[in-house]
Amino acid sequence: MIKQVNAGVLNVAYLELGSPEGWPVVLLHGFPYDVHAYDVVGPELAKEGARVIVPYLRGYGPTTFRFPQTPRVGQQAALGTDLLALLDGLGIASAYLAGFDWGGRAACVVSALWAQRARGLVSYNSYNIHNIATAMVPDTPENEHRLWYQYYLQTERARAALKKDPKPLCKLLWRQWSPTWAFDDASFAQTASSFANPDFADVVIHSYRARFGLAPGDPELDDVEAQLARQPPITVPAVTLDGSADGIRPSGTATQASHFTGWHEHRVIADAGHNVPQEKPHDFVDAVLSVKKAKEG
Repeated sequence: MIKQVNAGVLNVAYLELGSPEGWPVVLLHGFPYDVHAYDVVGPELAKEGARVIVPYLRGYGPTTFRFPQTPRVGQQAALGTDLLALLDGLGIASAYLAGFDWGGRAACVVSALWAQRARGLVSYNSYNIHNIATAMVPDTPENEHRLWYQYYLQTERARAALKKDPKPLCKLLWRQWSPTWAFDDASFAQTASSFANPDFADVVIHSYRARFGLAPGDPELDDVEAQLARQPPITVPAVTLDGSADGIRPSGTATQASHFTGWHEHRVIADAGHNVPQEKPHDFVDAVLSVKKAKEG
């Protein structure tokens, strides 16, 4: 059953599994996915004694903005402060944070800036905090062509496409980013309903423009962005993940290990694409349990 809580500028819709007295873990999805990425992971962690919280991010599903004047931004500071506000709204002093794509970014932001709120971290694609100052440094052509969607999303043509019908683009990205994942139409449709949120297009467009420094952010978040610009280290226990078949980052992110200054382990999940929790849920569960074990000694 979907629950709701006022958290900062959002009314956050979320799923909750397991005992309210269990050890808390927040599972965070990315673009273009939703809470169904954790349909197996969530129940498995609940069986291990966890209190599992799986929120819909801003612009997805039943999560809504509380105030019409709030800018519909998707910048990394917004994702991080949304997660912090969710913890506050649920009365959770600290939790294990686990995510991929946008969700991994939110988890990294909180782990880096508010380490006391993160018992440990599982992050797909490692240190998922943008270094906007170097965003315009070109990569190799082999890597640049995989980012075509990020360049497309700089255009108003892309905004119009997302507002008209986001499903064709999102389904294409599922296929390209996870070439070994044989998902069916029903699985995609289950998630695609979350893209009907009226703020989806604007939040997505802003996310991909802000990471290149090509769109102004919410002025209320300037201080957080300034802290993130310094690329703060992550000190909490962490397991970072890559998929060996990720269509965006086939070379992986192991080189980012220096950003993690506490206990840290990097794993490459065989035959996994970008959506590891849905493609290889048991590997994701094991990563969370490994972080918990490291935290508890």
